[in-house]
Amino acid sequence: MSQSLVVVTGGSGFIASHIIVQLLQAGYAVRTTVRNIEKKRPLIEQMMHQAGVTDLSNLSLVAADLTNPDHWDDAINSADYVIHPASPTPTLNFKDEREMIEPAINGVLYVLRAAAKHHVKRVVLTSAYGAIFAGHRDQTTPFTEKDWSDLTQPGVHPYQKSKTMSERAAWDFIKHDDSGLQLATVNPVAVMGPVLADDYSHSNIQIKDYLTGKTPPVPKVDSGYVDVRDVASLHLLAMTRPEANGQRFLATTGETLSMLEVANILCEAFPAFAHKLPKHEIPTAALKLAAKADPMLKMVASVAGTYAETSNEKAVTLLGWHPRSAREAIIATAQSMIDLGIVSVD
Repeated sequence: MSQSLVVVTGGSGFIASHIIVQLLQAGYAVRTTVRNIEKKRPLIEQMMHQAGVTDLSNLSLVAADLTNPDHWDDAINSADYVIHPASPTPTLNFKDEREMIEPAINGVLYVLRAAAKHHVKRVVLTSAYGAIFAGHRDQTTPFTEKDWSDLTQPGVHPYQKSKTMSERAAWDFIKHDDSGLQLATVNPVAVMGPVLADDYSHSNIQIKDYLTGKTPPVPKVDSGYVDVRDVASLHLLAMTRPEANGQRFLATTGETLSMLEVANILCEAFPAFAHKLPKHEIPTAALKLAAKADPMLKMVASVAGTYAETSNEKAVTLLGWHPRSAREAIIATAQSMIDLGIVSVD
């Protein structure tokens, strides 16, 4: 029997790199897409070695850009499965929200069309918690996969809109597709865990900023947290398990922490950094006022003070998924940054 080939989009990404690690460890052949092979190959190889993968004979790279529909035939040809974590890089300082929304929708559809054309068995789309929670100001019970962000409500950030609309576009594509292509989605909350290089996701910047003293007071924002290694394992379960077809899976530990509680975990685990870590919260009213003048604050201001409880019951019961604790994920992020010299005590 020939080796199953999995295409993973955006191979240098934080989640994608951990998915590739686990696929290679499980014996799959992996083809990953990047925009620039020459630039990204050394980075991806460095990340694989950092994760303990030394045999890269089953890993290949192909150039493909989510803004170009012509790249995806070659990228996906002969694949058994596609895992799609890549998303066009969001610009938070945009003039029109369509700059963020339209590339996200189009990128998903380019991948799905090519997957259907080449008779891929199943696509696993990395969606987001942002496609679940936004626009629910009166929520009083934990968010689940049954929830969808309500884009008719005021104040929903275009990033959350892009995640919601691109995932809805994927499900609509599958509904009308007659190729037999299957789809599952994974919707992670804030993703922590070990970074494999000094190229990492926006979720981890929170930890770096804490450890380098860049955030004296923190916003009153509650969030779920999950380890990237568990997000990766959930993608593999969503790819292989028959019962995952047609399902969404919320990747969360089920815990909810404030940003100050995250800082307190770091203070306890890394006392040498205590003098740099935030000790206070900024009032939400002050944050929202500041966000009017600073576009970079608009997304965090849009979720300040909102309900953020989540449930992982579906992934746990249907797929047997068991994530690490939020505390372990947060500590692993910081420890990896210290080990790689991204942050240091000075």
